[in-house]
Amino acid sequence: MRRFLQFLLLAGFALAPLIPASSAEGRQKNRTSHVVTGTWGGEHIVLEASDNGAKVEFDCAHGEITQPLAPDQQGNFDVSGTFTAEHGGPVRRDETPNSSAVRYAGHLQGESMALSITRGEEKLGSFTLTRDAHPLLTKCR
Repeated sequence: MRRFLQFLLLAGFALAPLIPASSAEGRQKNRTSHVVTGTWGGEHIVLEASDNGAKVEFDCAHGEITQPLAPDQQGNFDVSGTFTAEHGGPVRRDETPNSSAVRYAGHLQGESMALSITRGEEKLGSFTLTRDAHPLLTKCR
């Protein structure tokens, strides 16, 4: 009987790598990234994220992200969006918005988000945002 138990123990160790994980560890490895939602604010920026993307407000600009902010396992994300510069004074009816394609890249760690915005090789800004922060913006409009 003792030899039989030793055999089963050794067989278990030999076969363990072939058995799929079925605990929290297995679920963790196969888990897809979560989507960032809610209000995130920082100095001169407010980001309102939903399951479908985000609206971004700056002092004298606004932007849009049309895909979910879904960080990878390390908390990093890099998505495309738009950035539209604004100006003081009234906006004419025939005025074309000064909108351009940009990249919103960032890192999420707990309740904090580091965000940088680039247009081609030009860095438009770097921001530190906090979940549920609602800073006041000084809009140009």
